[in-house]
Amino acid sequence: MPRRRKHWGWGYDDQQPSREQVEGIARAVTDRLGFKVDEVEEPVPVEAVELPEPRLKPPKRFTEMFADDPYDRVAHALGKAYRDVVRGFRGEFTNPPDVVAYPESPEDVDVVLNWCADEGAAAIPYGGGTSVVGGVEPRMRDRYPAAVTIDLGRMDRVLEVDAVSKAARIQAGATGPRLEEQLHEHGLTLRHFPQSFEYSTLGGWIATRAGGHFATLYTHIDDLVESIRAVTLEGDWESRRLPGSGAGPSPDRMLIGSEGILAVITDAWVRVRERPSFKLSVGVAFDDFATGAEAVREISQSGLNPSNCRLLDAVESDTTSAGPPGKALLVLGFESAHHPVDEPMSIALDAARSHGGEPGEISGSGDRGDDPVNAWRSAFLFAPYLRDSLVACGVLSDTFETAITWDRFADFHAEVMETAERAVAAASPEGKGTPRISCRFTHVYPDGPAPYYTVLAPARRGDEVAQWDEIKAAVSDAVIEAGGTITHHHAVGRDHRTWYDRQRPDPFADALRAAKRELDPKAVLNPGVLIEPAQAA
Repeated sequence: MPRRRKHWGWGYDDQQPSREQVEGIARAVTDRLGFKVDEVEEPVPVEAVELPEPRLKPPKRFTEMFADDPYDRVAHALGKAYRDVVRGFRGEFTNPPDVVAYPESPEDVDVVLNWCADEGAAAIPYGGGTSVVGGVEPRMRDRYPAAVTIDLGRMDRVLEVDAVSKAARIQAGATGPRLEEQLHEHGLTLRHFPQSFEYSTLGGWIATRAGGHFATLYTHIDDLVESIRAVTLEGDWESRRLPGSGAGPSPDRMLIGSEGILAVITDAWVRVRERPSFKLSVGVAFDDFATGAEAVREISQSGLNPSNCRLLDAVESDTTSAGPPGKALLVLGFESAHHPVDEPMSIALDAARSHGGEPGEISGSGDRGDDPVNAWRSAFLFAPYLRDSLVACGVLSDTFETAITWDRFADFHAEVMETAERAVAAASPEGKGTPRISCRFTHVYPDGPAPYYTVLAPARRGDEVAQWDEIKAAVSDAVIEAGGTITHHHAVGRDHRTWYDRQRPDPFADALRAAKRELDPKAVLNPGVLIEPAQAA
């Protein structure tokens, strides 16, 4: 039997910890976080999930391209936000797609899209299903006669490699490991490693403007896209391959971040590079987060462009066992495929020391020890798996992220933290332990950082979604009112729409609606994301 993804959480079915292991995590939650765990719950098996009957049957001519069995519908009903995992854990799938399509070519995508338009069914592009903002959930059931999820997973090949220009044409359904495996055969890499790397896809990265591996310079997928091919209801969309162009607004930029409301991305030419052979990393401890931030600002404005420049506050560092107790930790790294990186590392460490930083031992590309950098990296990659077990233990675990300019960061951070602490305390049950709120920089720019906040708190069992929604609304209001962005790299989806509407200029929204009317005249493509178009009769 083929290996199957969990229907409710992160990873595969065979990666679900045993009852004994989850109970061990519950004990660790009590010991390390101080949260009282009353009981360890079990997820509702897919066989016990009750679903509404499909309202639409696949066209007889193309039945092999579609599935409407319970597992396929359940597995495509939610993303991977905390509120999604909780609902999936409890077997609450109120908005499943009626049918799931599995196209294998752009021609198949065209067939599916036109069938959806003919039936008036909502069409939801789906990559790896890792959205944490409601981007793939069919919440429009009451407004559309049916919902069809278009899973691009069978379109996962590297189609062409241009070794001279260092570019590759890759299908949109390729996951991070799948595309890296194929590029490895050519000695190349895309070097785009978001936390969701294992399961997210190239098409999803492009559609959501994903942030990846590099903390500076080549951060967003925007920087790596050379050309995009997509299918719209008004014809194919393919931009010309160019290193740069001043010929009007970029067609690619219109699709990057469009979140599936204009077209279904089928493949793209992306900029690749040789695999790095020179790597250095180090942890630098600071007495407090504020002085660490000043050091990071200097490094980000130096032109050194470190590959890793993530600053963890003392709470985050302690929670992940990354650095010395009570200290903020800078995870600093440099890498290159062509030259040693000792000199830029030395210059960056001088800057860190000038702000009171205390560097630990520098590790190279072959080191895999228990140093702070590797400790944090391991915790970072394991976090999505751990969250599933935390749900079973009654622990709320979620995040929100933003970006702000350096001149406003100190006041912004203080205001957001104060709001978060107040909102989390008000929403948390009494007598279960003290919540933890931490912050780290995921990416930094010369003009500002991208702060990423993590909330750990005792959950209100059976009411976790409402609990998180209360917290999320309060902190989102604070982020927008203090001048930040509602999302730096998590996309807008349906969860961020309220605050995105306040952030973006109204004339831009009008222009986007006009573009959608032209490309999607029946308003079937991922309705409810980014804008609210008028539904066609």
